[in-house]
This record gives sequence, C-alpha cells and structure tokens, in this order.
Amino acid sequence: MTAETWDERYRDSDLVWSSGPNQFVEAELADLPPGRALDLGAGEGRNAIWLARRGWQVTAVDFSQAGLDKGRTLAGDLPVAWVCADATTWSGDGSYDVCVLAYLQLAGEERRAAVRHAFASVRVGGMLLLVAHDATNLTEGVGGPQDPEVLMTAEEVLGDLDGERFDVERAERVVREVPQPDGSTRTAYDALVRVVRRD
Repeated sequence: MTAETWDERYRDSDLVWSSGPNQFVEAELADLPPGRALDLGAGEGRNAIWLARRGWQVTAVDFSQAGLDKGRTLAGDLPVAWVCADATTWSGDGSYDVCVLAYLQLAGEERRAAVRHAFASVRVGGMLLLVAHDATNLTEGVGGPQDPEVLMTAEEVLGDLDGERFDVERAERVVREVPQPDGSTRTAYDALVRVVRRD
C-alpha cells in the first residue's frame, strides 16, 4: 500500500488502531527504564504515545502524514518527534535504546530493508522489538493481512539480520486473543522478535 492509500485510510476513520499500545509492546517494554525510543512505522502513534507517557523521548516515523497528524493531536504536549519518512529507507543515528517495529507488514526485500534500518537505529546494547502477523495466521488464526507475501515468521526476521551481531532474547510465535462481536474471542498468531545489539 502507498502512503496516499494510508493517508486516505487514516482520514476516513477516528482511529484505525486502538488508542492503547500493542499488548506485546507493553509487556516487553513496561519494565525498562525510560530512554530514547524509535517507533518505526508508527501509524497513529499508539506505541509512541504510550512510551512517551512513561517518560521516554520518542521519535515516531511513518510515511503517512495523515497518521502522524492524528498521532500528534492525540499526543498533545508529550515528547514525541513526528517524522514523515519511509521505514524502508529512513535511518536513525544509531543511538536509540529501543526501536519498535510493530505490524509493518512488508514483503521480501522491503521487509528486510525495514528490519535492517530498525536494527541500525539502536545503540550497542539497545533493543529491537518486532511484532508482526505471523505467516501461520493466514491458515490457523484470525484477522490480519490475507496476502502471504507480507506475513513472516520470527526465523525469517532473524534471517533479515544476517551478518549483524546481536543476542536473541525472544524469537517465537505468540498468541493474541481477538475479541469478537458476539463476546467470544478467536486466536491470532503473531511473530515476536526481541534482540539486543552487540558490539
């Protein structure tokens, strides 16, 4: 999808995503002391805003200006820098403590480029946290993109980082329960990768 397509989608609804952070971003980062964080592919900024409320200095990057504008409004005076740029080409200065890459569903080389830029944005000892719709969600789970080309596994994400030096803290398929209109829940499957950059 293009930036223009996402601009249109964000303009056509109050919120495309929930106002709170992704459950895995919250669970993985809640106990960390605040520092500098990058939310790459931030959309409306729900994860960026949550981090900023916890005392982080946050940069939120997305190629949709409409999404960023909505995030800026929601954030108010919180310390978030909103940057309109493409996650497949934008690079930070290599000094972030954490980079979040949440549900940026790209195919092949585009995904690899975004993952490598995300990793390059963190300092030695910094963390890359990626959450995405898992490849198995298409046949075993509910929701998410129906194009297998933009789905991934944790193992594929680690493969995108070949040649880099890092410690793997988590790389697995995780379960997310999705509420249904009738009050029940159905299971979705996500890929979760948490790596720490080594010298």
